[in-house]
Amino acid sequence: MREIQVDVAVIGAGTAGLSAYRAAKTHTNNVIMIENGPYGTTCARVGCMPSKLLIAAANRAHAFRQAAPFGIEASTPVIDGAAVMQRVRDERDRFAGFVVETVEELPAADKLRGTARFLDNNRLEVDDHTLVHAGKVVIASGSRPAYPDFLENAGDQLVVNDDVFDWQDLPESVVVFGPGVIGLELGQALHRLGVRVRVFGIDGTIGPLTDPTIIDSATGIFCAELKLDTDAIVSSIARQGDDVAVTFLDENGSKTTEHFDYLLATTGRRPNVDYLGLENTDLELDDFGVPIVNPSTMQCGHSNIFIAGDASNLIPLLHEATDQGKIAGQNAGRRDAARAGLRRTPISVVFSDPQIAMVGITHDALLQRYGSCECYAIGDVSLSDQGRSRVMLKNKGHLRVYAEQGTGLFLGAEMVGPSMEHIAHLLAWAVQAKMTVPQMLDMPFYHPVVEEGLRTALRNLNAKLQFGPDIIEHCIECGPGA
Repeated sequence: MREIQVDVAVIGAGTAGLSAYRAAKTHTNNVIMIENGPYGTTCARVGCMPSKLLIAAANRAHAFRQAAPFGIEASTPVIDGAAVMQRVRDERDRFAGFVVETVEELPAADKLRGTARFLDNNRLEVDDHTLVHAGKVVIASGSRPAYPDFLENAGDQLVVNDDVFDWQDLPESVVVFGPGVIGLELGQALHRLGVRVRVFGIDGTIGPLTDPTIIDSATGIFCAELKLDTDAIVSSIARQGDDVAVTFLDENGSKTTEHFDYLLATTGRRPNVDYLGLENTDLELDDFGVPIVNPSTMQCGHSNIFIAGDASNLIPLLHEATDQGKIAGQNAGRRDAARAGLRRTPISVVFSDPQIAMVGITHDALLQRYGSCECYAIGDVSLSDQGRSRVMLKNKGHLRVYAEQGTGLFLGAEMVGPSMEHIAHLLAWAVQAKMTVPQMLDMPFYHPVVEEGLRTALRNLNAKLQFGPDIIEHCIECGPGA
């Protein structure tokens, strides 16, 4: 076994790993990146980009079917499933290819293939061929789909989102377990492409939402289009012939069995840290076996080990992985103490139709921060009568915005409706700029645009706000600094 000495070892060559590698290289040339799988990020290969390709095809077919109310007679679209999936795979490979090219252009001496395992805080064994002595280590090993054991009753007809994008053709039927971000996006897309789809969830949750009003609005919208049960009672899953048989209580409370070509599990992802030999380090782990990390520095305790991206189990989004990787890499590459890096306002989008988005503080976090006292206010608007949305026949959804009493500081929002990806960005910038609601209302709103609905919500919020030092003093005990 050969031995090498490096200043920084980065485990993983995905989004976070590449970001960490580049950041560390600005401080030292002695950096190595270790990868045990194919090059190409989760986003490009099995996440953001291929899913959006499938969604784009689905929405085009849906628009065809929705032409009649505009006075446009269109025949029912003929969907060539093989052609749909061919484009998904071709464009997916193109996006992933850009990442692969980037990695291939890196110096050969900076790359090491194999599975890294800690022997202690400073030594990594890579397969049976290399012992790496590292001054500092960045864990950027990503994540993988996770699902409960009972779904394995579907046998080899059990698939995860990683598998969907390799399909050669669209199946006739799919049952989806988990109406979170991935399940909602893929379930609706497959439905609009002519696949018979049923979606099961638990506890009434839908997407990443926490605001009860927005959850109710989203549930009503998607249940009207999809066979969706967000609080399903499933009694059995079994492989029968080439099908998956699922027995459940239907909308009428009757026990029903349906057969599907595939069971698609979209019940979450698991950080890839269980094979790293973390038990050989002195790191403190959480209940899921993930190192406890300072989200400002990405440092694990006071150790020489940092963690970033999906492996950190914080916010599994590409832009977050990029930021976390940069912070971790910079701190690993420096010789001095770890420094806090730029952490941007949280923003998440579900590319369903209508879209779901969350910005800044969530409704759950709002209640946790302020408790039951009247130190915050909520403004809202239904988009059912919003002008531009009605013009487009996309007038569905609801928007709720949150602010702090006393200061009027804008805190966050949850929403479901058309073009929410764009409104979410505006609101994220407002949160990061620490704008107040009156300042936001001073900004321009063009007519007619969906953003006018946002202005209505902000006006509703502003009318509920009280300003001044007396209110601030009253709420100081449960405010952000408490």
